[in-house]
Amino acid sequence: MAPLVIVDVDEVLALFMRGFERFIRTHGLEMRIDRFALFQNIYRPGEDQHLDVAAGRKLFDAFFRLDRHDIDVAPGAAEALQNLARQASVVILTNAPAESRPARARWLIENDLPYALVVGAGPKGRPVSALAQRTRGPVAFVDDLLPNLDSVAQEAPTVRTFQMVADHRLRPFAPCAPDRHPRLDEWSALGPAIAASLGI
Repeated sequence: MAPLVIVDVDEVLALFMRGFERFIRTHGLEMRIDRFALFQNIYRPGEDQHLDVAAGRKLFDAFFRLDRHDIDVAPGAAEALQNLARQASVVILTNAPAESRPARARWLIENDLPYALVVGAGPKGRPVSALAQRTRGPVAFVDDLLPNLDSVAQEAPTVRTFQMVADHRLRPFAPCAPDRHPRLDEWSALGPAIAASLGI
């Protein structure tokens, strides 16, 4: 059986924060990245307190509901996955509103990432474990969020885990545990590391 690579979308394949930032500007808001968070980085101009989280969630839902495609692909992501896909199967696993699936699938295709897509919610340990059980080959998983990586390590301990944070502005704030999950924030380094871990 071929090896399997399971990859998150936002801040791994996609520079989601930058796309969302452009969207909130149309609502008169601004992004000030001073923590590893989404809604707590949204401010009204001139104010010191971030936008209420509930209001941020409404903007997030609207962003997906409006079928937005204004999200840049992470540099080198398409090329790295193309190289891996020569010898491995690739599955995209993203947590996003269920209704966003068609738009996410189109975005992936438009950005030369035409791989199987799974849309879910919550910790990723169980879905990664379910996917891993379908192959006898080695499996690697990439995400930006430490809780998702730890969830996978608990539910599917044989899966090789990697952390990546594509937006350089978020990197200083991202919790990480390099002793458990190697962190490589550039696809030029991450792609070969994944290949080496899978023996391909």
